[in-house]
Amino acid sequence: MDNTASPRLTRRGFTLTALAAMGATAACGNGVGSNRAAKIDARVDATLNKMYTLYPNTVTLAEKSTGMLVMPLMTEGGFVLGGGYGRGALRVNGVTVDYYSAVKGTAGLQIGAQQYAHVLFFMTEDALAEFRRSSGWAAGADMAYVFRDEGDSVSTDTNTLRSPILAAVFGQAGLLVGATLKGMKYTRIIP
Repeated sequence: MDNTASPRLTRRGFTLTALAAMGATAACGNGVGSNRAAKIDARVDATLNKMYTLYPNTVTLAEKSTGMLVMPLMTEGGFVLGGGYGRGALRVNGVTVDYYSAVKGTAGLQIGAQQYAHVLFFMTEDALAEFRRSSGWAAGADMAYVFRDEGDSVSTDTNTLRSPILAAVFGQAGLLVGATLKGMKYTRIIP
């Protein structure tokens, strides 16, 4: 009998298995099994309340925006290769109009996991319309950050407010530092 075909755990196999396990763990924390709109809306409400309490200037941003995408819980993890996942709601005039998932893949020197919330403020009708029309919108370099973590202050200078989309990332917990939304892909879902 030839033993050369026996299964052996390679680095690639280990990495893929670890990533699959992290994805399953991340999905458990994001309510993947429940898919209920009410649960997402409750998390969105709690996230907005926390943001308004921690960063009172975001109330003004919310009032000036044409819509907000609120992602209450993003979970990211990585060991060389990484990824992230979360679900949230798009609100226009304080009312949920659509639900979205966010997915992010990363590669490079990284290890660890983190959780955070983020809110995208659509400051123009065109930016909101483009987001809603797309079948899968990806966050890019054209987005300005008002803050990225609890150590930063809300920046609402004239240049920032001219950006069509503003992002607030807060509530980070975990070992990966400096969450960024670059490369995040948002897709409309039916909860």
